[in-house]
Amino acid sequence: MDTALFSLSSLFPDQDDSSDTEEEGLENLHSYVERMHSFPGMEILIREFSFHPLNANLLWPGAFAFAEWLVLHQSWIQGRRCIELGSGTGALAIFLRKSFDLDITTSDYNDPEIEENIAYNCRVNDISPPIPHINHTWGDAFPTDPGWDLVIASDILLYTKQYSNLIKTLCVLLKGYKPWDDGLAASHAVLDGSSASLLPRPAFLMSWRRRIGKEDESLFFRGCNEAGLEVEHLESRVYCISIKKNVLDVQNQCL
Repeated sequence: MDTALFSLSSLFPDQDDSSDTEEEGLENLHSYVERMHSFPGMEILIREFSFHPLNANLLWPGAFAFAEWLVLHQSWIQGRRCIELGSGTGALAIFLRKSFDLDITTSDYNDPEIEENIAYNCRVNDISPPIPHINHTWGDAFPTDPGWDLVIASDILLYTKQYSNLIKTLCVLLKGYKPWDDGLAASHAVLDGSSASLLPRPAFLMSWRRRIGKEDESLFFRGCNEAGLEVEHLESRVYCISIKKNVLDVQNQCL
């Protein structure tokens, strides 16, 4: 187990756990620091929590690596309707909106602090109105019909006990996808002119840069496979997860 991993108990402490560390964290929850971060072709000002119990204060390394990868494969995302899971500060979504005018929605744990901070970061980076945001806890019922043909995330495989809930949410977003344009086939693929790879529609693109144990990593990918999802490692620790063809064929027959 990677020692850099956070304990799940810090996410969901016992109600009667009143340690000094927890009290100090709650005191710091409303304090912030603003930093300028370098993304491909631009600087983005991001306000970060000094502390947040769900680590929504942090810009993980996967966000920057993912941004660089998406610039090189921008034809894969242009024209897509996108939702980001675990948006945190909203930095990656802000970069994609400013760079490609991407139709993107942010989402994260149901916490007003997270939603307000993403809206703030949109405003200070001249995005008005702010990027739409959905409060959603993985595994819970999704608050709206999924109409996004691209789901993205970076560095979200931190807590192994949340994998099953994350996979439930992915199944809802991918298997429940209903294109707004009735003439658009759910199995339509976009071809990147620089690669022979196809990006299914819908698809989940995930960048994972934090190193965790292979056993933990395999738990997630195995869970996806058992849920009828196919995992493809593209490159640079970017993964594409989509509905298995046989599952998609059954879904299409039921339409």
